[in-house]
Amino acid sequence: MTSATIKLFLLRGDAKSLRTAEISNWTGKAIAAPRTELDELLAREELDKAGVYILIGSDPQTNAPRAYIGEAEVIRERLKQHKTKEFWVSAIVFTSKDENLTKAHVRYLESRLLTEATRIGRFTLEQNQPTGSKLPESDREDMEVFLARIRQLLPVLGSDILTPIAQPPATAQPGGVLHCRVKGAEGRGQRTASGFIMFRGSTAVLEERPSAENYPYAIAQRRQLIAEGVLSEKEGFLVLTRDAEFSSPSAAAAVIHGGSANGLSAWKSEDGKTLKQLDAQA
Repeated sequence: MTSATIKLFLLRGDAKSLRTAEISNWTGKAIAAPRTELDELLAREELDKAGVYILIGSDPQTNAPRAYIGEAEVIRERLKQHKTKEFWVSAIVFTSKDENLTKAHVRYLESRLLTEATRIGRFTLEQNQPTGSKLPESDREDMEVFLARIRQLLPVLGSDILTPIAQPPATAQPGGVLHCRVKGAEGRGQRTASGFIMFRGSTAVLEERPSAENYPYAIAQRRQLIAEGVLSEKEGFLVLTRDAEFSSPSAAAAVIHGGSANGLSAWKSEDGKTLKQLDAQA
């Protein structure tokens, strides 16, 4: 990824309040705000322009991450229409400082954002895939550069909607890919900047431990993954159908064990060293 110098301006000194973000030598600009400051966001002059926006929240029924990605020639008017949507709690807007974004440009960006967010799968999206727009080759290249900057700014503004779940860590992790084995089940994973990732194809025991009732979080996590189709029963085990990210090694190990587990001792390198030993060596 290209290095970047980011200028983040906190209008109230609060990183979760209304804020703007810019990148050196980039014509774009981002504005983000919680829903509680929607009126202040709508009053910004940047929202007179064309751009794309992301509404972020959670599903009222399942609490799973949910998002809406949209575009508009005048962002302010479009955002006003979304006041009736209940799920979202924050908004991030991307527009251009030089006013060179056209309707065709933002439709292209919206389509690309939806495609990437769907492929990554961290959020359930509120709408169908749009048709996008056809652009000259030079314009497509410009918009791909614009999109790359959006990818860089989103985590800074508090959203991982375009962050790949299986993104490799910036530095090599001690022990490489780790293994967690119990009763014939085997998980494969490693630490990430956000916690711990377990790779697609990992398996977990089918039955939960009797003591699992004492650890409701482990049970809830397994059952949510099953309900979402991320864990699927096959040949006496639960199989991970895609890469999945967890808050810690222990949270990932608990899914494999069917109950509470100490991730520092459950995860081991190929030569048998525990994660705790690897951490001590680092």
